Amino acid sequence: MPLELLLALVAGGISAIAVLLHLTGRSRQAVLTHENSRAAWLRQFPADSITQVTPASSGQAALVITKAGPGLLWAFGADTVGRHLTITQVRETGTGLRFDFNDVAAPGVSLSLSEYERREWLAQVATAAETA
Repeated sequence: MPLELLLALVAGGISAIAVLLHLTGRSRQAVLTHENSRAAWLRQFPADSITQVTPASSGQAALVITKAGPGLLWAFGADTVGRHLTITQVRETGTGLRFDFNDVAAPGVSLSLSEYERREWLAQVATAAETA
């Protein structure tokens, strides 16, 4: 088989898969609520005992408070990513909060939050970090 034909078949196949995934709704961004945030956190950290979940009004992220301390869960396409937090990993920005992780897989994430959400999340992270 000529290389040009093989490349065309591979590119066409990959494109067809991408279109099929999009048309079936598999490319939609996850929207985080209390219920699915709790389930997503426990899927990643099954040993944690969750005491509080505070989703962002945008649905892009949720602050999870566990007995072990605070954590951040955020949407990554149709899936979610979660990380435990310390107070030193959170800083305020002009539009929300920035979370910096010492992790090459997820070095950091910036969230757009309202002024009220920003203050509430900072207070919850500080309180949970102190009690953990």
